Amino acid sequence: MLELFSEAVDKNKNWLPKDGTVHYYGKLLTLAQANHYLQVLLSTIEWKNDEAVIYGKKLVTKRKVAWYGDKPFAYTYSGVTKLALPWTAELLELKMMVEKASGETYNSCLLNLYHTGEEGMAWHSDGETDLKKNGAIGSFSFGAERKFAFKHKQTQEKVELKLEHGSLLVMKDVTQTHWLHRLPPAKQVRTARVNLTFRTIMQPL
Repeated sequence: MLELFSEAVDKNKNWLPKDGTVHYYGKLLTLAQANHYLQVLLSTIEWKNDEAVIYGKKLVTKRKVAWYGDKPFAYTYSGVTKLALPWTAELLELKMMVEKASGETYNSCLLNLYHTGEEGMAWHSDGETDLKKNGAIGSFSFGAERKFAFKHKQTQEKVELKLEHGSLLVMKDVTQTHWLHRLPPAKQVRTARVNLTFRTIMQPL
């Protein structure tokens, strides 16, 4: 069974040289488990094309998204507000795995579906005011292996790593303040990738 998992991954390694913390845990699942969850996510999640308002114009992406949580949290980014759907049984299972591996807790999840490598995500940071400041974001990847990149906002230093099928990456501390991240296009990739980003929405007092 060992060959199904990543080679020895240093889960304590900080992939960023400064101003933030990123840990890569490698694969949390066997290949069969990861394949099972990928098919469940593709078929049961309420996927919708993402929308963004840029310079007053509404843009619709090929990439699809979904938003789930403990409560119908409102989450606003790119000028569009979404209300969280109630957890599915499988999402709760995956949330528990991420919480156990990372030692963090989460109350919501933004999911992304990239149909092929031609779909990606531009440089950005997850600094929305709805999110817990300096809170952890657990990124659980399924499907096509894709490169993931970080860029320091001041020095332009870059860090890149590959996110494997069934693997977990966690960003926390001041990462979002000082670093941008993106999923670059990879035109040679013809299969889908599903990414679950578990996060904490701050609830109004």
